Amino acid sequence: MRTVDEWLDEYGESHRHPTNKLLHWLCVPPIVLSVLGLLWALPAPQSFAQISPWLNWATLTTLLALAYYMRLSPALALGLAPILLALLAMVRAIETLPWPLWVSCIAIFVVAWIGQFIGHAIEGKRPSFFKDLQFLLIGPLWLLAFVYRAMRLRYSPARS
Repeated sequence: MRTVDEWLDEYGESHRHPTNKLLHWLCVPPIVLSVLGLLWALPAPQSFAQISPWLNWATLTTLLALAYYMRLSPALALGLAPILLALLAMVRAIETLPWPLWVSCIAIFVVAWIGQFIGHAIEGKRPSFFKDLQFLLIGPLWLLAFVYRAMRLRYSPARS
């Protein structure tokens, strides 16, 4: 398995242009929000709701993503946990709008991906996920790793 640094370095190779970077800051969080919203909108077994209104496909997927992130970098996983929780809370808020949740999420998803593709057109490089779908999970880590570096926080596990 690749290290977190290897994933982030490879992801960063196609994200060097300042406009592309800016568009990723603007578009990656809404993409994550919209995917969580679409997962939230999927019908879940009734037994889930009996346990908690928060137990659904979005929260289960979030837990799986956090487990993946924990294997790469416990520090980044801990940093992403409250961000993902906040995005799930935003999904709950969007759910109160007078139209179906999936409608809002599809609109957010499409607009945000248009922004991503504009950024990559400016960059002149294809999005990383065309090479490996796991890069779809690396985008949020890449942004958070930037914040950690700016704050001089360590996120890479010590090498033995």
